[in-house]
Amino acid sequence: MACHLHACRGASAGVFFLALCGLVAGDKLLVFPQDGSHWLSMKDIVEHLSDRGHDIVVLVPEVNLLLRESKYYTRKIYTVPYDEEELKTRFRTFGNGHFAERSFLSAPLVEYRNNMNVVELCFINCQHLLKDQDTLDFLKEGKFDALFTDPAMPCGVILAEYLGLPSVYLFRGFPCSLEHTFSRSPNPVSYIPRCYTKFSDHMTFPQRVGNFLVNWLEPFLFYCLYSKYEDLASEVLKRDVHLPALYRKGSVWLLRYDFVFDYPRPVMPNMVFIGGTNCKKKKDLSQGRTQRLQRAVWFLPSVVLREACGSPE
Repeated sequence: MACHLHACRGASAGVFFLALCGLVAGDKLLVFPQDGSHWLSMKDIVEHLSDRGHDIVVLVPEVNLLLRESKYYTRKIYTVPYDEEELKTRFRTFGNGHFAERSFLSAPLVEYRNNMNVVELCFINCQHLLKDQDTLDFLKEGKFDALFTDPAMPCGVILAEYLGLPSVYLFRGFPCSLEHTFSRSPNPVSYIPRCYTKFSDHMTFPQRVGNFLVNWLEPFLFYCLYSKYEDLASEVLKRDVHLPALYRKGSVWLLRYDFVFDYPRPVMPNMVFIGGTNCKKKKDLSQGRTQRLQRAVWFLPSVVLREACGSPE
């Protein structure tokens, strides 16, 4: 029940801050989601907005996992050069890659190669969308009031700039907390451990040195993940583009995690913690699965259970 109430508060907060961005009843909203689990959280907010009278169009690749038709929105489909089998293979490889064996030194490289299975697919989608002149003309003529996107991949950010729309971001977080780099909010390496280090906020001096080195490598990670998007954005916008500068134009950042589960740090005024929304649809477990879960609980730290649910017991 706590999960359900907490998720509803998160979804309500998302709707509230979208309204602050200038969306009033009857406005047109363009949605550029990420397929897969990312869409599950965004979908709840989109449905709330539809119930409030907004006209919503969701951009959807013709081959997708979860971006189905709905009474809450209109789908605008664009073509992509792969079939359903390739899509499922990439996501299956990506999922299995999380369980691959890795050492401390090899973990970043293994994680990077695994993520590229999905990153490359998203870039193919973006490349075909931004070169589809018929779709771009449709979007220009749509007279949308704002763009709602998951900025884990930059295509929605580029599209907002191309269409001249204010943008609202909903996401769980970038690799290595790049959202704080983009927004220029303080992120001190002496107190906040970087991804993949497994350090706590009480680091020894050697750990702080290691944390500094990981932080120093973060711009290189950004370049490896997103440099192709920067070139694509420059081509579409007909000017040199610095991708972080586009991200900084976001009107509101809806951060889908809780302040209490993150390391203490200041955030910018337009960055709002709305909590996790993936727990909203609660289902009763079968007796057998409940018993297996109860046995597994003995091996899990209580803080992990609280974070998985989004609120304390």
